[in-house]
Amino acid sequence: MSEFPDVPVSQVADDATFLDIREQDEWDAGHAPAAVHIPMSELPQRVDELAPFLERDEPLVITCRSGGRVQRVMPWLAQQGYEVANLEGGMMAWQAAGRPMDAANGTPTVS
Repeated sequence: MSEFPDVPVSQVADDATFLDIREQDEWDAGHAPAAVHIPMSELPQRVDELAPFLERDEPLVITCRSGGRVQRVMPWLAQQGYEVANLEGGMMAWQAAGRPMDAANGTPTVS
């Protein structure tokens, strides 16, 4: 059981800013328009880019493809002082729900 909350895709606004920790090729294939992209492998070096989220009253929602990587990242971000939550079902659920997506090649996919 995770100590961090799961946020259903249905409760996230189309223009919500959340953290996408997938790799560059996954991001290029399809991502939420307002997401912040920092691959999991780069997070320790780039965590300062998330500083604006420390000022917010709601948790920083984090996503990957299906949720596995998020479970590894959330405890670390919590140690850095962030209130965090998991986007339930990840980007696969976001796409399945028909939520807006952008892609480098114009045809968003999550695989």
